[in-house]
Amino acid sequence: MGEINVYGIYFPILLVQAVIAYVLFKLLTPLTDRLVQKGWIALPSIFNLCFYLGLMLLVHWLFVWLWV
Repeated sequence: MGEINVYGIYFPILLVQAVIAYVLFKLLTPLTDRLVQKGWIALPSIFNLCFYLGLMLLVHWLFVWLWV
């Protein structure tokens, strides 16, 4: 991977990807909360972890294919 230089401060690409995935997670959480309230999701904490990791994978995939 590498780093992004912002005014002399280096940020790892993985950190940038994690922040973008977290913002997407926070934007999409109200939609998944409806499913939790209806009882369609049995273990919400495990679902949220897997959902965040899926978003992280999606963001990483986009960085790999669009950054090159």
